[in-house]
Amino acid sequence: MSFLEILAQPSTWQLVSILCLGIFVQAAAGFAGGLVIVPLLLWAGYSIPEAQTSLLVATIPQNLWGVISFRDSLDKKRLVGPGAARLLFLPAGVLTLQWMESFSMVTLRQVVGAAVLMATLTTMLFRPRPRDQVDPIWGFLVFPLSGFLQGLVGMGGPPMVLWVQAHDWDTRRMRGFLFSMYLISLAPGIAVLIWFFGARVIPPALIAAAAIPVLLLVTWVGLQVGTALGAQRLRRVTMALLLLMGVAGLAAPWLSPA
Repeated sequence: MSFLEILAQPSTWQLVSILCLGIFVQAAAGFAGGLVIVPLLLWAGYSIPEAQTSLLVATIPQNLWGVISFRDSLDKKRLVGPGAARLLFLPAGVLTLQWMESFSMVTLRQVVGAAVLMATLTTMLFRPRPRDQVDPIWGFLVFPLSGFLQGLVGMGGPPMVLWVQAHDWDTRRMRGFLFSMYLISLAPGIAVLIWFFGARVIPPALIAAAAIPVLLLVTWVGLQVGTALGAQRLRRVTMALLLLMGVAGLAAPWLSPA
């Protein structure tokens, strides 16, 4: 099947629509792009590796823009250890995902639903007090966990967000650090997924790449909506959506067609 024939399929436009929704949420609320995209793509019939690869490609422009925009707030030496820890544990997550592919789609939806629910509840309930220094032990836990979760279900952001919020950094430094962590792992993440899962992850990646102009427009719209509605209101709506998706994933045996 040619790439043009792939673009003409309804499933392609379903993939692009889900990517647009996730990127919009990410731009408007400042988080949760992966938490939206991966479970919805599973419900649309895509595998976790396909969902992850399309997500990584779709977020390249946004993360690149973020690093460039906040480069004056970056402490490059502070990026080396966390970035290396994420990359080191990313293949372990992908290897575990390869083993999980023997599970049924219903079970995988439950696993992803549980991950979304846990990340959402942790984000809602755990509010660290910002401080000048955070015990180094948390870094040794957070970034390997983030890399592992990134490789496993494409959701490595929540542990890093909580770690960043525990610092008394300004918004520019926080966002610059997070954008840098995401950007560092994009190319290795895509390469590892292709290495483990082969050619089947390439079509979703190409579709995501072809949709980048649309995703850039969606990013701009999301930023405007986020500014207009305010962070707190968007946070409540986003959390409600994520809770619904997490519960739906856990209820997959009853919601999935027989």
